[in-house]
Amino acid sequence: MQMRRIPRQTWTLLAVAALLVSACSTGSSTSAASSSADTGAAGLAPYYGQKLSWRSCGVPGFQCATMKAPLDYAAPSEGDVRLAVSRKKATGAGKPLGSLLVNPGGPGGSAVGYLQSYAGIGYPAEVRARYDMVAVDPRGVARSEPVECLDGREMDAYTQTDATPDNVRETDELVGAYKEFAEGCGSSSPDLLRHVSTVEAARDMDILRAVLGDERLTYVGASYGTFLGATYAGLFPKRVGRLVLDGAMDPSLSASRLSLGQTAGFETAFDAFAKDCVRQPDCPLGTEEGEVGTNLKALFRRLDASPILTGDADGRWLGEALATTGVIAAMYDESNWPRLRESLTSAMRDKDGAGLLLLADSYYERDADGRYSNLMFANAAVNCLDLPAAYATPDQVRDALPSFEKASPVFGEAMAWASLNCAYWPVRPTGEPHRIEAKGAAPIVVVGTTRDPATPYPWAQSLARQLSSARLLTYEGDGHTAYGRGSDCIDDTVNAYLLRGTPPVEGKRCA
Repeated sequence: MQMRRIPRQTWTLLAVAALLVSACSTGSSTSAASSSADTGAAGLAPYYGQKLSWRSCGVPGFQCATMKAPLDYAAPSEGDVRLAVSRKKATGAGKPLGSLLVNPGGPGGSAVGYLQSYAGIGYPAEVRARYDMVAVDPRGVARSEPVECLDGREMDAYTQTDATPDNVRETDELVGAYKEFAEGCGSSSPDLLRHVSTVEAARDMDILRAVLGDERLTYVGASYGTFLGATYAGLFPKRVGRLVLDGAMDPSLSASRLSLGQTAGFETAFDAFAKDCVRQPDCPLGTEEGEVGTNLKALFRRLDASPILTGDADGRWLGEALATTGVIAAMYDESNWPRLRESLTSAMRDKDGAGLLLLADSYYERDADGRYSNLMFANAAVNCLDLPAAYATPDQVRDALPSFEKASPVFGEAMAWASLNCAYWPVRPTGEPHRIEAKGAAPIVVVGTTRDPATPYPWAQSLARQLSSARLLTYEGDGHTAYGRGSDCIDDTVNAYLLRGTPPVEGKRCA
């Protein structure tokens, strides 16, 4: 089980799905790249001066184009990477405000898919009326020269690997699965794999800004998209327009601290689920809050020993790994809690794992024909390049287990072992934990949700303290991210900023 991603995917089955990181991404140091982050740098002028050739996407109202960026910014003459771009032109009256770039998170989430299936039609009408809605799939993601690692059957085996090993044999199997995954990525995308860092993706966004004709970048990034946006601000503070960073990440944390923090975040979300569950007549995990986690762990142990049928056409059974993934997937949005209760009831009462398997498949973006998107491949590629691995050996994970299990008795063990996968990556990391201040940038809105499972609220507080011009906007509630999820207070505040440039007052909170 690979528990590493934090995208926001409002267009998927889960309504809002953003999966966890175990060696969560917070990218390369901005100090190394900022010295050459200039449109006049040698060899970059052709990229900044290129003209996009827009064409129909086959999706009504949207146009698509391909943008070139240097594969290696340190040697731009040595080759290009081709990036998929899409836009929907502003549709209403009023003075146009330029382009609004959106990113749903990940790393690995398709920004083009997010734009065409949600943001370009679901963002507030007044925002879409004044902005050209734009997205670019980051390098290595979806339509932008995607990283590939395993085929469908190999991924099926990978996602079913026991992620909480009980003995040497199971530990060796888990390590073997991580190695096979890494080797697959290395053999399929050897050159690109060295150049999919968040810093490089942020520099690509500046090329796009210039090509679109915008003096400054206006941007809404969710989850990992907040780190991408903050990285851009650190590289190009004077080119920051109106930036909204929703479900914020903390770039100053190491991979192990990020993983541990997110583990605690999922426990917070699970506690909220448990409180709600025992108030419902169909809660399968008990009638007292204190027994919900205990009973869920007992289910995981039973599935570890004896997987159950799912009716899957490819013969997959539901074991502990996929069941844990399914439960975690439902933690991202409280609207999924009824579905989770139903799926758990089927698994516990009828030994039918179909519901939890479907939740797990939505996490991994596996379709009914057994095909996976490249989400998990790109996710690992960016994460493992952005930060040194959280742990280098199984023994280090075992030493860390008590901390993880204290942070989350329910998910801690699985998340600790998931932190090991970058240890076997074929490419050395280029980034390190760092603070981002972006001195001189225009006001930046950082949005944090108090019971966010994937990007815990303290991360938003920390990022807001780091960014010199940040305003923290707090949503007191459940789920991952806040904008566009039902809070009029949050939406009105963000819309006022995007449309009129008015940031929220310091300390503004919405319930």
